[in-house]
Amino acid sequence: MHILPQLRKLERKYRDWLVVVGVHSSKFPNEKETINLKNAVLRYGIEHPVVNDHEFTLWQEYGVRAWPTLMFVDPQGKVFGKHEGEFELKQFDALISEMGEEFRSLGLLNETPLPYQLEAAKAEARPLSFPGKIEVDPDAGDAGRLFIADSSHNRVLVTDLEGGIQSVIGSGEPGNSDGAFDTAMLNHPQGMAVDGSRLYIADAENHTIRLADLDAGTVKTIAGTGEQALFRHEGGMAPEFPLNSPYDLALQDDTLYIAMAGFHQLWALDLPSGQIAPYAGDGVENILDGPRMEAQLAQPYGLTVSEGTIYFADSETSAVRSVPDIDVDTELAVVETLVGDGLFDFGDRDGAFGDAILQHVQATAVMDGVLYVADTYNHKIKAMDLENRVVETVAGSGDSGATDGEAMKATFNEPAGLACADRQIYVADTNSHAIRVIDLDTGQVRTLELTGLPENSE
Repeated sequence: MHILPQLRKLERKYRDWLVVVGVHSSKFPNEKETINLKNAVLRYGIEHPVVNDHEFTLWQEYGVRAWPTLMFVDPQGKVFGKHEGEFELKQFDALISEMGEEFRSLGLLNETPLPYQLEAAKAEARPLSFPGKIEVDPDAGDAGRLFIADSSHNRVLVTDLEGGIQSVIGSGEPGNSDGAFDTAMLNHPQGMAVDGSRLYIADAENHTIRLADLDAGTVKTIAGTGEQALFRHEGGMAPEFPLNSPYDLALQDDTLYIAMAGFHQLWALDLPSGQIAPYAGDGVENILDGPRMEAQLAQPYGLTVSEGTIYFADSETSAVRSVPDIDVDTELAVVETLVGDGLFDFGDRDGAFGDAILQHVQATAVMDGVLYVADTYNHKIKAMDLENRVVETVAGSGDSGATDGEAMKATFNEPAGLACADRQIYVADTNSHAIRVIDLDTGQVRTLELTGLPENSE
């Protein structure tokens, strides 16, 4: 997922003769289902064929050892190169250009583009497209406010708590430009944090943090260069250093915490000074507790701050972890795992923290002392009782779908965002292209109806 933006640039530049075939060798059972793979292809705008290698057949045939791996095949069908991990675009661009010239000189290059029929071209128009994250501001007037990352529409919707559209942030075209709400361009925005009239946005595929001024109706970039960082670094002045897949945000006083999925770290942006730096995780993908800069994380996708503690979804280890007492002494802060064991430990089991198992959890939210999590690949919303240290399902049968009604019989489809207000849990039900609402008092689930969208915005 993290190399797709770089790969897409190469595909488009050399579209006449460069053929890319994606091989999806999945770790999680939910990802083995072809319908879920199709949704991922649509969600991430993949423009090449993808084969579902659900039994790891091609993985083994090609001797693959790591995600991602790129295999190079010449026009005669022979493998002549291999690269493991992320890559620097400039070097790969030069390499592929040289390959093209060599095979062209040998008369081996077929420069007739393949007639792909993209799944995206067949997708139906809808108000939301793979909404990723959601944020709530219950104190914003009588109606409150929701902020919905309409990720595959490359925009953020601002609504009241009943779905009435108040404003749209972003033109809807993928890109990276500041300006007025209707002309600024985002690229698959994800997590948000609100502070009065300021909305901070994790613009994931631009690898930036954007600031939307809700009063002025403008967007500006406050962190990141727009390029993906391929190597871990120590940060500095936020606009001068590249980031790597910022996926969610949480605000505590003047510090904006960032789930930096591509670095396997949490970062912190000091808003008054504009300085940004790693806050937790040494960058190695794993699950290891301890002092915050020595701990190891694995693709943190969601985080929230409550009463001086950061809670975050460490997705690749199917874990929920925390950094307590961030206000007491940040140098002594430690990372602790609440639920989760390892990179290949996942499933669906409620119970005590030490016994519970999740599958690729992606979002967290706190309300009334309870930590709610989106157990994404189990299609459930679960509650973590922080006092009694017990996990239980509060909504979702475990089947994928978009059925409303009684919470335990309702269905979700890879929910990836959560926000809470007034005994309501708002859920970004990503593959259902919808916002769902769980009423904890009535035990019912309903789908939020969006009203007042501008024409031609679907």
